[in-house]
Amino acid sequence: MDQEWLDERETRAWIAYQRMRIEVNEVLARRLARDFGLTEADFVVLLRLSNSPEHRLRARDMAAALHWERSRLSRQVSRMETRGTVMRAPSEGDARGYDVVLTDAGRAAFKAAWPAWKAGIRHCFADVLSPEQLDSLTDIAEAIDSHYSAQHCPGAPNDPAQADSPGTAAAGTEPCAEGDSLESAC
Repeated sequence: MDQEWLDERETRAWIAYQRMRIEVNEVLARRLARDFGLTEADFVVLLRLSNSPEHRLRARDMAAALHWERSRLSRQVSRMETRGTVMRAPSEGDARGYDVVLTDAGRAAFKAAWPAWKAGIRHCFADVLSPEQLDSLTDIAEAIDSHYSAQHCPGAPNDPAQADSPGTAAAGTEPCAEGDSLESAC
């Protein structure tokens, strides 16, 4: 097998991206845990529910929006139910599925943590960059997201499930969500 290495520019960019992503997420996650007793996974579920109509979402839709396996979401919801921040409710028109519903305790936890989360993003990310750099980074992220959506989402040409059975998406998967923002998905 011919192994072609990344060139120096590609290597530097990839390592810098990985370091940036890990470091910013680490600071934000540490603050959530220390100051609010929330994991990053708790927070993204609360964030998604806070911005959903009636503060509830079908579990399968939430899993797809977060790019999580349904089993991961189920385990996360179970942990959050134990703490009283979410609950499961029957999905209207889908006897097999369930909705994840934000509780009053979950709403309070999210409202308490949101200002610190937003301040952390500004401190570790947005305020470090010039407006032009933010615009460039947004353009870069949108280009990569467009490629991902076109090439790697369920049903796309490079979807691993396509290799197994042409013309069908993986069972239980949803297409990638379009138009997600920080406040609607993390």
